[in-house]
Amino acid sequence: MTLIAQNQGRREFLGRMGAGALMLALADRSRAAGPPSGKPMQGLFPIGQTPCRPDNSIDFDGLAAEVKFCNRGGVHGFVWPQIASGWAGLTQKERLQGAETILAAGKGGKTALVIGVQTTTGDLAGATEYAKHAAKNGADAIVSLPPEKADENAMFEYYKGVGMATDLPLFVQSTGDMSIDLIVRMFKEIPTMRVVKDEAGNPLQRVAEIRERTGGKLNVFSGNGVRTMITEMERGFMGHCPTTGLSDIYAQAFDLWHAGKKREGFDMFGRVLAIDSIPNADGYMLIARGVFKEDTITRRMTLAGGGGGRAAAGGGANRAVAPLDETGKREIREALNTYLKPYLKG
Repeated sequence: MTLIAQNQGRREFLGRMGAGALMLALADRSRAAGPPSGKPMQGLFPIGQTPCRPDNSIDFDGLAAEVKFCNRGGVHGFVWPQIASGWAGLTQKERLQGAETILAAGKGGKTALVIGVQTTTGDLAGATEYAKHAAKNGADAIVSLPPEKADENAMFEYYKGVGMATDLPLFVQSTGDMSIDLIVRMFKEIPTMRVVKDEAGNPLQRVAEIRERTGGKLNVFSGNGVRTMITEMERGFMGHCPTTGLSDIYAQAFDLWHAGKKREGFDMFGRVLAIDSIPNADGYMLIARGVFKEDTITRRMTLAGGGGGRAAAGGGANRAVAPLDETGKREIREALNTYLKPYLKG
């Protein structure tokens, strides 16, 4: 190798190193400035349910009531639409109107509003359109599931494009076998990335490495029903995404724990597990608490291409209370009044 070639190779190497350092510096500067809204990207961020009337049309008043419930209850954030929202069964018109409804209902409140931007085809152009619409209408952050059947390089380019679409904080949802290496790479090279909602592999075993390799600057959120919240907090998760019905109780558990009152936080989370042990309590909770109307149904999860998600495609809706009878409804309401009333804030 000639001296000229050696020098050229050295310059190229230093150039790549300098570019990488610059990207990391820009990312750190962006994160240090905090989100535009000033709302912390940590805490309880329930995945909003999509209330529908018996004819399967969305009850946008019910969706707005869900957001107001979170604001009254001191819930840190609210995310819609994602898997628990039946997002893939929503039309573009429904998603845009739903986002506008949520952002109008939560305007001026303390609950951070996070809008989902993924599409059924996984195309970046569609996600960018949703992201820009969210930013225009006052969202505090955006979130996206990864495109299906994409390799890690394609996932990186997708999330990089979504992150560049707006200045809003970006939540990345991990699924399947998304590696920690990819998560760390995205964090270092996408300045707006603030959160990973980790549901790939075993999140409880992954969280320590993710936090260590990102210098504790990337907030790791849990999903999967948030059934292991105490262990999640002990291991370093900084956010949790249950459903909305008991999110005010979850939020109190989070606040108590992080205020150093761990025994009280433990007991508060225990109340969630206790009420959830009653059959059908989770599905009926927002009706029992007066947020949704008695005849509310929820949109089924429908996947592109006609495949079934949590429920098979075709019907488009599923009663939130089925197969709950009047006795079961009464038991849930009585349990709320008898055991949880002092703690209900929503």
